[in-house]
Amino acid sequence: MTRNILVSALLITFCLSYTIKAACASESLRIQEINECRDGEIVTWGDGRDRPATSLLLEFTYNPKGSPEWFSGRQVLEMVTKASESWSQCGVRTRMIPWKETLGNQNLIIVVKWDEAESRGNIGLANLQRRTLSLSPDVFGLLRTRNPKHDARETLQMVISHEMGHLFGLMAHSRRCIDVLSYYDNGKGETCFSRDPLWRRRMVEYRNILPTACDINRCRKANGIPPLSDLIIPQ
Repeated sequence: MTRNILVSALLITFCLSYTIKAACASESLRIQEINECRDGEIVTWGDGRDRPATSLLLEFTYNPKGSPEWFSGRQVLEMVTKASESWSQCGVRTRMIPWKETLGNQNLIIVVKWDEAESRGNIGLANLQRRTLSLSPDVFGLLRTRNPKHDARETLQMVISHEMGHLFGLMAHSRRCIDVLSYYDNGKGETCFSRDPLWRRRMVEYRNILPTACDINRCRKANGIPPLSDLIIPQ
């Protein structure tokens, strides 16, 4: 009996160790994908044509009106700032402007705001003509209702980073799963690609919350700027 218990304990220890190692290996590969863009990995779904940003200086402001109560104004402002600073590595400079009502009438400033009508049923939507990045309070409220324990801050950071990428000129979506500009499948049986073939079994969300090396180099190409090999990708 004692021997059987000992064998069982050793097997459990081995299985746990193996599971932890596999998870660590998967996460290590994911981090590698975030920070490295290999030849041939910049591939899109072909659902748009990239183009230069409207200006080599993009100015952003955040209007907190209508924000869900569980997101503080400071939190969201930090997310917008973090996304804009990360995207600025693609050679398009950014600047944050403190919000005031009169800024909504200035065509050159991009307003990040909570607006159910302008998000059009999406969790977030960038409008290049109106120079807005609209977030949906209803969709974030629905996510909170369905999973109250989920920390929605990472989701919000990802949405802001994704939509901001369109404002930097990336109109097509990436087929590289890790890219913040990606989506996972096209509804026709085709899926994105990853260096980790088992990522779907291990990760609920694989995308990075900020632009990856491939996102940045694709943005640099769209804006006529040579690629970088030494990008600093925040985690």
